[in-house]
Amino acid sequence: MNFKKITLGLLILPASIWAQVADLNQKIPNDPDVRIGKLDNGLTYYIRKNAKPEKKVDLRMVLNAGSILETDKQLGLAHFMEHMVFNGTKTFPKNELISYLQSIGVKFGQHLNAYTNFDETVYFLPIPSDDPVKLDKGFQILEDWAFNANLEGKDIDDERGVVIEEYRTRLGANERMMKNFLPKMLHNSLYAKRLPIGTKENLETFKHEEIRQFYKDWYRPNLMAIIVVGDIDVNEMEGKIKSHFGKYKNPVNAKERKTFDIPNHKETFVSINTDKEATSSNVEIYYKDQGTPKPSTTVGDYKADFIDNLFSSMINARLEEYTNSPTPPFVYGYSFHGGLLGRGKEAFQSRAMTAEDKQLEALRVLAIENERARKFGFTQSELDRAKTETLAYYEKAYNDRDKNNSSRYLGIYQNHFLEGEAMPSISYEYNLAKELLPTITLKDVNNVIQSYIKDENRVIILTGPEKEGLKTPTEKDVLAALDVSKVEITPYEDAVVAESLIRNEIKPGKVTNTTKNDKLGTTTLTLSNGAKVTYKKTDFKNDEILFGARSFGGSNLLDNNTFKRTQHASSSVPQAGIAGMDQNALTKFNTGKLYRVSPFVGGVTEGFSGNATPKDLEFLFQSVHAYFTDLNYDEKAFESEKNKMKSYLANMMAMPEVFFQIEVSDFMYGHNARYSSPIPTEKDWDNTDYKKAYDLFKERFADASDFEFYFVGNVTDEQMKMFSEKYLASLPALNRKETFKDTGMRGKTGVHKKEVFKGNDDKASVRISYAGETTYSAKENLAMQALGEILTIKLIEELREKEGGVYGAGAQGSLSKLPYGSYNFSISYPTNPADADKLIELTLKEVEKIQQNGPEAADLVKFKEGEMTDYTKSLKENSYWLNVMLRAFNEQENPEKALDFEKNLNALTAKDVQDVAKKYLTKNRIIAVLKPETAKK
Repeated sequence: MNFKKITLGLLILPASIWAQVADLNQKIPNDPDVRIGKLDNGLTYYIRKNAKPEKKVDLRMVLNAGSILETDKQLGLAHFMEHMVFNGTKTFPKNELISYLQSIGVKFGQHLNAYTNFDETVYFLPIPSDDPVKLDKGFQILEDWAFNANLEGKDIDDERGVVIEEYRTRLGANERMMKNFLPKMLHNSLYAKRLPIGTKENLETFKHEEIRQFYKDWYRPNLMAIIVVGDIDVNEMEGKIKSHFGKYKNPVNAKERKTFDIPNHKETFVSINTDKEATSSNVEIYYKDQGTPKPSTTVGDYKADFIDNLFSSMINARLEEYTNSPTPPFVYGYSFHGGLLGRGKEAFQSRAMTAEDKQLEALRVLAIENERARKFGFTQSELDRAKTETLAYYEKAYNDRDKNNSSRYLGIYQNHFLEGEAMPSISYEYNLAKELLPTITLKDVNNVIQSYIKDENRVIILTGPEKEGLKTPTEKDVLAALDVSKVEITPYEDAVVAESLIRNEIKPGKVTNTTKNDKLGTTTLTLSNGAKVTYKKTDFKNDEILFGARSFGGSNLLDNNTFKRTQHASSSVPQAGIAGMDQNALTKFNTGKLYRVSPFVGGVTEGFSGNATPKDLEFLFQSVHAYFTDLNYDEKAFESEKNKMKSYLANMMAMPEVFFQIEVSDFMYGHNARYSSPIPTEKDWDNTDYKKAYDLFKERFADASDFEFYFVGNVTDEQMKMFSEKYLASLPALNRKETFKDTGMRGKTGVHKKEVFKGNDDKASVRISYAGETTYSAKENLAMQALGEILTIKLIEELREKEGGVYGAGAQGSLSKLPYGSYNFSISYPTNPADADKLIELTLKEVEKIQQNGPEAADLVKFKEGEMTDYTKSLKENSYWLNVMLRAFNEQENPEKALDFEKNLNALTAKDVQDVAKKYLTKNRIIAVLKPETAKK
């Protein structure tokens, strides 16, 4: 598959036209379903009609300018400019823009967003398309962003605090190490000096005229694209683009939009980076290309991309096999050819996350596998599997070509504008894949790495923790590990692929009863072993079926000692594989089969999640059957998982935010005999009991009689009956009548404040939580969700816009039924340590305002509009309906209640929200604050 881009469309080319594709020099045609145009002033536009979701349109403004174009006095201002256009424009003065969009159901951050990169700045705006006024205002907003931003001095200064708080959120070990290795990775390149966030010094001191000049120089028509995809009339949208954007002109003597490369170098650069707060150890090898990247625009380019990606698929399959060994050299490892930061260079890259003392071993393994591929190439069976996998994904995309969400197209058109990448229809690409893949030979793929591996333009980067007793590799060590010239390397030997997931004879059961729920559109099959299968046929996607299964029980049935010995091991038990196949064998068996099954043992339930295409649905059923009846026992597989998790989690506590999370968790629940830390230590892992965990898994899946299986998607009655009788009705039944158990696990009660001091960066985190027991109420649950959204709006207004003290703040709340009636509400945000106590006071005042006066009517409207926007969209998504059924099972209530959502939402009043704020946000409050160690008194 051309992984650079998965394009989507409708057209199937006639055979007479398709016969011409053999010409590798032929240009790839654009998707005929998108209208592409350019105004006289140079602004480019893309318009496509796509009615999923209905009555919605996605607008995107793409600017071919980013931080790489800043001057030394403008560091960080490309990104700052992004803040300013949200902050106020000619049509929407300060703060009115976001308030207006929220009032029509557009959530800030979730729906409305933007990003600034080295080479581009992109704005996202999804809005209703069935209201002419709202639609026209959407285009007015794009126009204002492009040309009418408010850049008054006071407004710029007011926003400094917000941007600096965003800068503060990025501080930490990764940022420090990145700044150290970037000069070598991007040697002699301007990219190394133009990180989009800029510098704190410049953000605090830049002159107003600098950002005005950046806006004037680069926000201009000939560097812009407007993308419109949705449930719209194409001609009407084209007219709006012309009327809103055609009148603007480019500046006289406009600055040249230069491109910037990353210069080549003869040397091998080695950058070894350690930090006391680093949470993981990583190795990276970069073999940078000599030239600059070129877009794929011809059939020959696509063939080269196919070859490149087949190569990556095969070498990564080999690296994945290492991760399943008893003592894996890395937690994960992968290789690919792709871009570095910015557009200036591509490279062949090999990366791995390792145990803290295995960096050199991992580096050597990556080098050996690269050399094995270079010296001996791949086998025909490996190539055949890679081709099969590639074509399967193309086939899925093709089958769903008329069911794609509008958002799926936006990135494709953006890449066409920014980088010149071809944008054919998926029908064209699918046919191209069928035409070209069979012509690709082993020689084609084996030759790929020959041009990648070289001594020039090479960079090796190591990052990891700094701590006593841990030896840091030297540059000499790194270069020695990379040199595999004297290592005896043999050709890769491919294993035989198993034939089936089913090893034992199955005696099918029967469907004993069939019922239908016309309101929900579901059918329920009762099976002869007591299990139930409920499915909902939909046409939302042609090639998607989602799956879930639940049974009450879970780990809450265990005594405290057994729970602690098995809780961390339970999730690793399925890694042993099924039907006599380990993970490597399963991966090969599943080549080209698009299905997934993940079993779990949770707190109050056990079950499955998964998905499949219609043609691979039977494999999903077979896999479920095998997890019930033919789960492998493999202590070596468990050791592999344990060693990987140890490596992954070994240094997590070094990160201040993780340390804070654990300290607060210990403070809230440490008094409970059943409690254990959410981040297991090495000692915790050593105390896990694989045999007990395996036995627990087998015991939890020994009885299918109380399981309920749920399917949503493009299923047929015939499929569901046949597969259910064969693979589910045949499962063992003990007819146990189990329910969930309340273990008595409770948090600390009362009002408390907990301060944690960790780390050296000048940043703090605030978390205010309320939790306790209650009687579950669906009405109160909705009101708590509304309280969270409304309080978030007020905190953004007060803490961000007025105080400039946070970049973002969030509040959320809910009620739960299981394993006991409870409520939970939390407020969190990062900030400046010096401002933390003041912001906490302001936060509590906002809570008190809602308790005393209720929420403002406008804010309640914003919540309702936002929820209706999400709800309307979700009604045409399989995931929503699967969650409806799973939630109804967990809460043991009628799933038809989901149909009352709109009625319940409309009935929600300000008093309902005020009541839950007064009832739940008064007692059992814990204020937790993370501050740097330097702030400790």
